[in-house]
Amino acid sequence: MRTTKKTETVLEPVKIIPLGGLEQIGMNMTAIQYMDEMIVVDCGLAFPGDDMLGIDLVIPDITFLKENQDKILGYVITHGHEDHIGAIPYVLKEINKPIFSTKLTDGLIRGKLAEHEIEDVVERHVVKYGQTVSFGENIKVEFIKVNHSIADACGLAITTPAGVIVHTGDFKIDYTPMFGETTDLTRFGELGKKGVLALLCDSTNVLRPGFTPSEKKVGETFEHIFAENLDNRIIVATFASNVDRVQQIVNTAAKYGRKVVVEGRSMVNVMATAGELGYLNMPQGTWIDIDEMNKYPDNQLVLITTGSQGESMAALSRMAASIHKKVTIKPSDTIVFSSSPIPGNEKAVTKVINELSMKGAKVIIHDTHVSGHACQEEIKLIYSLVKPKYSIPVHGEYRHLMGQAELAADMGINKDNIFILTSGDVLSLTKKSGEIIGKVPAGAVMVDGLGVGDVGNIVLRDRQNLAENGIIIVAMTFEKYTNQLLAGPDIISRGFVYVREAENLLEEAHNIVQDAVWDCVDNGISDWGRIKMIVRDTLSSYLWQNLRRSPMILPIIMEVD
Repeated sequence: MRTTKKTETVLEPVKIIPLGGLEQIGMNMTAIQYMDEMIVVDCGLAFPGDDMLGIDLVIPDITFLKENQDKILGYVITHGHEDHIGAIPYVLKEINKPIFSTKLTDGLIRGKLAEHEIEDVVERHVVKYGQTVSFGENIKVEFIKVNHSIADACGLAITTPAGVIVHTGDFKIDYTPMFGETTDLTRFGELGKKGVLALLCDSTNVLRPGFTPSEKKVGETFEHIFAENLDNRIIVATFASNVDRVQQIVNTAAKYGRKVVVEGRSMVNVMATAGELGYLNMPQGTWIDIDEMNKYPDNQLVLITTGSQGESMAALSRMAASIHKKVTIKPSDTIVFSSSPIPGNEKAVTKVINELSMKGAKVIIHDTHVSGHACQEEIKLIYSLVKPKYSIPVHGEYRHLMGQAELAADMGINKDNIFILTSGDVLSLTKKSGEIIGKVPAGAVMVDGLGVGDVGNIVLRDRQNLAENGIIIVAMTFEKYTNQLLAGPDIISRGFVYVREAENLLEEAHNIVQDAVWDCVDNGISDWGRIKMIVRDTLSSYLWQNLRRSPMILPIIMEVD
């Protein structure tokens, strides 16, 4: 009797490659690769830190994607917040692939592409909850309903031959959402019963016990604020993309017979898109243009504005600094901060609050915000439904990722199957094993005006030095052929000392530099680079000894025939 030995099919591993969204909240981007097919989940930006002087925004380094763009089959976007869609125009200019997203997310993306004048060359697809999209032969993505602080947010079930990867996106479990239905826990449970290889779960609020309150709780708070400030103009600062929050403000304003003014470029754009697509219901005659404000008494107005994070050029910050062209803060104003400061923004927010308070305005900063992210008990519920083999915490700083790792271990996940990744790690997963097998280029690319990536650490260091210590320019003129000093050295100072009060200092500095230049001439030194170095070192040493300051010193040599 002949027997045949069964051979087990060996499947290729699926690779998970985060390019952003770890070690920080922002700049979310993750590549999922199976063999020669790849999709990219989200394409977000981060806002610059205090040390990034002059930088407008920060996007992920996409060197790895450019090197593998022939494998990329599309971008899959979970929702319309800036930290998930903000980098799309910059990335698509380099790697133009189809985008798949839900209706409101697509509308917000379309607006960004139009601003960059690439809307007509980008292929976009609007998907619905429960829909599955096939990418090539090996990757399928199902879009799953989740609640968040913006409508049309979704989680993802990414099916590959190696197994199913569930990505929660940014989520919370809200049983009374402002728009649409609740998070589709049934579908998460069905996926868990069939078997899930890995769970990529939102970590933002993992350190907070309990459940995140419903968005409708904020509506009750606004009711109290409007009732207690009947005679005041009310100004509410919130995130531009928090459409549900704006809807509650509009609803309360309509109830109290107030007109609504929307101010701030991003706020106006998002509200227009949300209204056009049916995600914002503005009662007839409620919304007025900012130029019409003077037609109404203050107690009939509500102003919804950007600037809840203390951004220097946002509308509320300009009002607080008295540089807004159309709105002047009055002592009778009630100003509501309907958001919590993002880590790192606390100082800027406090500054704006103080400026508003100094103008006599009443500032309310408590109980007017609930998070859009899941707390511990909601995350536990997702783990209990999905039952993943591997846990991969995402969307958070390192302390958040560690917090979810501990939670996953408490939920029964083998500690060897919990991976705390850093941007650029290549995680290889099969049903039998998982390991980090390599590293790809990853990091931050800074956008300054129209320049993308042309500002690096050296430029930032120079900007920091200029901001802290100022600059001194030393100008000299030499005869071209004889190398004789014809004029100078002249010392010009900006941002270093007030010239009228430091005449003696600058005169002494001039004498020291002049002596150094004459020594160069007497010693036959004709190399301009060396002369500049001697001038810089001599002057720098003098200033440090006398003032303990290190301004940027820029020697300039001109030659004449």
